[in-house]
Amino acid sequence: MNKLYVIGIGYRPLDKRAREIIYNSDVILASTRLFEIFERYDEFKEVKEKIRIIDNVYETLDFIRSQTTSIALLASGDPLFFGIGRMLLEEFDKDRVEILPDLSSIQVAFSRIKELWGDALFISLHGGPDPDKRRKLEYEISDIPSLLERYPKIGILTDRVNNPAVIAKQLLLISHPSLSNLRMYVCEKLGYPDENLTEGTPETIAKMSFSDPNIVVLIRDDKKSSIIPCFGLSEDMIQYSKGLITKDEVRAITIHKLQLPQKGVFWDVGAGSGSVSIEAARMNPGLRVFAIERDNEQVKNIKENIKRFEVFNIEVIKGEAPGVLDSLPAPDRVFIGGSGKRLKDIINLSVKKGVKLMVVNATTIETLNDALKFLEKNGFDANVCEVSISRSKIINQKRHMSAHNPVFIIIGEKTS
Repeated sequence: MNKLYVIGIGYRPLDKRAREIIYNSDVILASTRLFEIFERYDEFKEVKEKIRIIDNVYETLDFIRSQTTSIALLASGDPLFFGIGRMLLEEFDKDRVEILPDLSSIQVAFSRIKELWGDALFISLHGGPDPDKRRKLEYEISDIPSLLERYPKIGILTDRVNNPAVIAKQLLLISHPSLSNLRMYVCEKLGYPDENLTEGTPETIAKMSFSDPNIVVLIRDDKKSSIIPCFGLSEDMIQYSKGLITKDEVRAITIHKLQLPQKGVFWDVGAGSGSVSIEAARMNPGLRVFAIERDNEQVKNIKENIKRFEVFNIEVIKGEAPGVLDSLPAPDRVFIGGSGKRLKDIINLSVKKGVKLMVVNATTIETLNDALKFLEKNGFDANVCEVSISRSKIINQKRHMSAHNPVFIIIGEKTS
């Protein structure tokens, strides 16, 4: 079995081990860009006759499969950090592959701008080397505003399609109060003699063009996030119409029972003030949240709360369920906080859309019974949790407990 050595280059001289591998390998594979980088290395002149340039990653894999000789593959920075290393480990036996990383471009970018990076999120918007076969990305540019709500710093690997100007323009599409405190860095051609750093606002960066490759770093003022909890918003922090809000304790249990995924689609039917939607969206920036509400005043409340907490993965759907639900993306989770006497139709349509887990909150025995009946009729395993809340209040200088009406939380789940 021939050995495949993956050697990261770009930022530091080769160490002794990497140098020995380069000298002793039968073939050295490189892309045109990495060949140009490797020309600056001391070892280049001695091994240049062994270098084979292949720019297509799939042709590179085919070539490796066809060889029985020792191969050194030059990679950019750390091959396991959004690089070719992952693909090689998936394609070939791990015992065959040895990886010798250089610094990652993200490490270098943060060192250049002199910022700590332990609290940063790193994402790749690089669609791959072949423009006709762009890979499916974990995050899209449209996810960045909601990610900024959760993370004070984001390091982004870009490409020609998802470039710094396009990222900046996406940020400008949304009314984002924290943009005034957002610093945007573009680190061009790191490790090259003509590397360049640009700092500016999204407005400035959106009007500029940059050389490839480049890294984008977003850093926002984190003062607000240190005040507002990630989970556990209190009722007095949320704008709502009098008496029409899911109580804090009930909201916490409801969200727990929903078992929300980090990514996917969540319907909040009868969203009211949007308290459940807001909490769900803030905890899961990759989740698409649809807050469905028919009341004009409540719709205004939801929109105000979206601005207040700067959560942009929520879409407000004004109208009556189930009519407005049919055109929405299929849900992974459904919460029904208000049904307007159309609980059966809402559940039936949700089932038609393929949902596997639903939660219904009820304050009356009649709604409890209907929810159980309709869920079980549609093949769901249904369970009930009764939440009884008492809160303390001072009467005649003494602390007493004041009870609220109980809430029934009905959980319906399909296990098959």
